[in-house]
Amino acid sequence: MATETHGAEEGGLVFHPMDQFIVKPFFGEGSDVAWYTVTNATVWMFLAVIATFLLLVLGSSKRSVIPSRMQSVAELAYGFVYKMVEDICGKDGVKYFPYIMTLFMFIVCSNFLGLLPTSFTPTSHFAVTVVLALAVFLTVTVLGFVKNGAEFLGLFWVSSAPLALRPVLAVIELISYFVRPVSHSIRLAGNVMAGHAVIKVFAGFAALTLVSPVAILGITAMYGLEVLVSFIQAYVFTILTCVYLKDALHPSH
Repeated sequence: MATETHGAEEGGLVFHPMDQFIVKPFFGEGSDVAWYTVTNATVWMFLAVIATFLLLVLGSSKRSVIPSRMQSVAELAYGFVYKMVEDICGKDGVKYFPYIMTLFMFIVCSNFLGLLPTSFTPTSHFAVTVVLALAVFLTVTVLGFVKNGAEFLGLFWVSSAPLALRPVLAVIELISYFVRPVSHSIRLAGNVMAGHAVIKVFAGFAALTLVSPVAILGITAMYGLEVLVSFIQAYVFTILTCVYLKDALHPSH
């Protein structure tokens, strides 16, 4: 995560917390960004994929009885997500575990890599989180109709409610269903972006002698909180995916 501070301009300290989220070419300065341009976002997403591969594939390749640290982390992550899928979706959802595991590992690796100095956090951009959320939304919607046919529409019909209220509740349920990818994506990107911006603000104040000790303490505290948030947001995104998958597999109210 970038923590550079701009120098004094017009006699005062000027820093721009949001500059760290600018997508720019990874090679060369000042060139335009086209669809084929290798940007800082694409590089750090690629590194997140590499980190996931190294952890899950190479880390567990030896399958030692006494696991190494990397194998232990890989096994903990595997067991954590598998239990989440099984508990929420039931046995029917286990077949979709690889997809959910991939989502979790990509997000958590992107979040943690984004905490490195001078790095870039892809999950702080709505362009990335919206694509992830839409992929989940379209997958569970198609799966719901494929598995249940027209019965999937029972997800919007609250049969336990009084008959007069059911049409109103059906409209509310339909609206909330289509809002899912919005809330799913904004929650992840918003929390990651906010935390990084606050750290950047504290880093700017650290350049001022009078408040630098307090600013450094603030940076330390916020960094520790961001480590926790990086995992929690990946967990929240994954558990919501499991909830949406459960609705697709068992749509009746």
